[in-house]
Amino acid sequence: MDDKRVIRIVRKVMPAVVSIAIAKRLKDLEKEIPKELYAGIPTASGAPRPQKIAIPDEMVDAHGMVQVGGGSGFIVDPNGLVMTNKHVVNEPDAEYTVILSDGRTFPAEILSRDPINDVAILKIAAGRLPCLKLGDASRLQLGQSLIAIGNALGVFRNTVSVGIVSGLSRAITAQADPDAAPQEMRGLIQTDAAINPGNSGGPIVDRNGRVVGVNAAIVSGAQAIGFAIPVNAARRDLDDLHRWGRIRRPLLGLRYIMVDSDLKAKMKISVDYGALVLREGPHAEHDAAVVPGSPADKAGIKEKDIVLEMNGSRLDRDHPIQDYLEEMNVGDEVHLLVLRGEKQFPVKLTLTERK
Repeated sequence: MDDKRVIRIVRKVMPAVVSIAIAKRLKDLEKEIPKELYAGIPTASGAPRPQKIAIPDEMVDAHGMVQVGGGSGFIVDPNGLVMTNKHVVNEPDAEYTVILSDGRTFPAEILSRDPINDVAILKIAAGRLPCLKLGDASRLQLGQSLIAIGNALGVFRNTVSVGIVSGLSRAITAQADPDAAPQEMRGLIQTDAAINPGNSGGPIVDRNGRVVGVNAAIVSGAQAIGFAIPVNAARRDLDDLHRWGRIRRPLLGLRYIMVDSDLKAKMKISVDYGALVLREGPHAEHDAAVVPGSPADKAGIKEKDIVLEMNGSRLDRDHPIQDYLEEMNVGDEVHLLVLRGEKQFPVKLTLTERK
């Protein structure tokens, strides 16, 4: 894109891009600081060190709140709906403030978080707001120009970067922070447009200024490798919210790993494809291979079963269960082909709503 077109698009898009400030109460924040960082270490006089770390007064506002992070978002409805990443608004006991491009601030209510895609929708008490139009990520082509806008590093608001579509349908395992559980993200747009911490939740737009993705992740230690969630998934979340008042995602109820030739040899199983039903951890109930009470549980699927097919389509590393669920809805009927030991058998079930 030439400079004039970029400038025109930025002027069009920028008023609908917002910053999101994350704050916690001082007393709650002090409880989260590990005691081993300060307890038991004597002061210079030999007296025990106080049992808390002093947070500078200038970091604490008049309401006893301390800003602990920031992200980006964009307005998708003139009546105050804001789209961002789920991981931006996933802090327990935190309060969120949306800062508009004109400097106005509004407390944000979290309407819904997508349990599968890294998308959340917020509501602010404002109206007649500028909003962005959503495009179609399925039409993206390698090499196509993109513009990313966001709150880089949580400090540099309204940061613009230009790049291209570097890859499509990428799959990564991401963590919002070192202590967070890893999340597999699939179907992502890869771009070389600069995406930094704090850009998360901001829009990435095409040459017409339409949103094609939600900035989501970067590869630590790499250069010019960023990822965005295709807007089609976000659009579906918005449609769910308008229709149901919440994001509805179908639940099958299986935890699994995809089988390939390496896993076949390692675990001495008879096939080199399919989804091996397996728990994530050895102890906790919430790590069970088959979620209790789920459609898969009621259909009789057990740990160590291998799901070979879903609605007649073979499952493998390039075509996992989750890819098919992304295109399905609550209430859809699903036909599985399951391998247990040496026996194959069909299973029919109906997807319920993920809570």
